Amino acid sequence: MLLGVLFYLLLAASLTALLLAPVRDWAQASTRRWWQSGRRAAAAWTLGTQALARHAGRGVRHLVAGSTGMLRRRALPLAAALALLMLLPLLAWSLRGLQRVDGLDGAERAVDQRVAALLQGEELVAPPPLPPALFMTAEVQQWLPMAQLASRQWELLDAAFRQRLLLAFRLVRERHGYDMVLLEGWRSPQRQAALAALGPSVTRAGPNQSLHQFGLAADCAFLRDGKVVISERDPWAMQGYQAYGEVARSLGLTWGGDWRSPRDYGHVEWRRDAAR
Repeated sequence: MLLGVLFYLLLAASLTALLLAPVRDWAQASTRRWWQSGRRAAAAWTLGTQALARHAGRGVRHLVAGSTGMLRRRALPLAAALALLMLLPLLAWSLRGLQRVDGLDGAERAVDQRVAALLQGEELVAPPPLPPALFMTAEVQQWLPMAQLASRQWELLDAAFRQRLLLAFRLVRERHGYDMVLLEGWRSPQRQAALAALGPSVTRAGPNQSLHQFGLAADCAFLRDGKVVISERDPWAMQGYQAYGEVARSLGLTWGGDWRSPRDYGHVEWRRDAAR
């Protein structure tokens, strides 16, 4: 779009210079002749003001007649140039809808139209809680510090975010065959501070700096053969995370796997003004 504007300005300047150059040269020459005539007339002032008035009148008539003649002779090129200069903006305005400009990541991503219809449908119900022992394994403890203190209460999540997350679980299962589990949803400021104290490899957000504190974020993993699978080194799990990220984006959620550093493949959050 910027290149188009620059091209239009250069074209307009070139056409204007091309068309008006003869007019400019003629006007300068006429002005010089008129000025010289005026000086001669001034020198002859002593001959009488009446003669000077007649001479000035002839100069003005000559200038007006010359200007009119020049414009009349170049009327067609001038009209064509003006039409072209008006046509280019009109053409750009008519084509404005054909170009899509990507903006920055806003507070809330656009939702796929088909998914939007699902969100307006039935209200999804959270699954029953899983046995706590599932989250006490070495793998869970490695990827989720102090997992025994993590909240997996769906009712503490924001209601709208909860529906999107439940729909993501359903779509991942129906489309890709993965069963998902909630590792941690709502998080207290005290727990956030404790996790932040473990270093940036765990989290870089302090108390009330994470959407977990507002019930707008969740850490999730997969359930396989009765065990929670989190490890990103597991090819099966990594393929599931990619499917999860695709579904999350279609629901307007931000997926941690899209972050530059650190990547958090099991994390999703819903960014909106209420969380700020």
